[in-house]
Amino acid sequence: MADSKYISDIEEILSPRFDNGADFWTTPDKRLLKGTPFSALGSTLMLLELGMKPSDPILKEVAELFFSTWKEDGRFKLYPQGGIYPCQTAYATYLLCSMGYVSDNRIQRTFQHFLETQYTDGGWRCKKFSFGRGPETEYSTPMTTLTTLNAFRFSKYLNDEPKLDKPVDFLLEHWNIKTPISPCHYGIGSRFMQVEYPISDYNIFQYVYVLSFYKRARNDKRFKEVFDILSSKLVDKKIIVERNSPNLKNLSFCKKGEPSELATKRYNEIIKNMNK
Repeated sequence: MADSKYISDIEEILSPRFDNGADFWTTPDKRLLKGTPFSALGSTLMLLELGMKPSDPILKEVAELFFSTWKEDGRFKLYPQGGIYPCQTAYATYLLCSMGYVSDNRIQRTFQHFLETQYTDGGWRCKKFSFGRGPETEYSTPMTTLTTLNAFRFSKYLNDEPKLDKPVDFLLEHWNIKTPISPCHYGIGSRFMQVEYPISDYNIFQYVYVLSFYKRARNDKRFKEVFDILSSKLVDKKIIVERNSPNLKNLSFCKKGEPSELATKRYNEIIKNMNK
């Protein structure tokens, strides 16, 4: 059962669950990423963050909804039209792993799919050239790669699969590159350096959090540099939320400009990982 102090937040997240035309924050044709931050993906991740159990009937239905988009080759199709991009599969896999489905045969097939489809630099690349084509688009997509590693941290492959060294190295090298790379143009600038919570975008908090699970990153001076910057942002040993969606302004657990107990809990996980 979720912490009673966050009941009002849970109710706030549940309230728009029919707003996109179907139940569980989605559309009748299953556009599972529509309506951010109150999409099927975003809302479920926030409910989990607030302590709702995956066994809750609502979340069990959401899991089935996401699994209904799974393909035999391991991918997830989170939009009914258009191509299937690696980011969609990464988001769905991370969500379902967060809900305890890491041992499901479908998820195991998806992990194999990821290991079979790494780009030349080790990451995963979404071939959607919204910004045109240039030399910077020849890189993997940092956010997709980070989300994929976020899913793999739940698996038996964590720190035991050499193929995951390259995506870790790729993300660490992006700290040196800084400039926007990949077809989606993810960069490391002032926006990246702001602590975002709930964690949903490519930013310093998610970057350090995910990479802290990987021994290869923890031993790297680039990771330690980013970690030190994140740690310097603490006030009274608490994480201060520097950025999130204005649509979350009614939620108490992630008030912009204020310390967050649950964000600090995530930071303490980083510390625990660092001490391994």
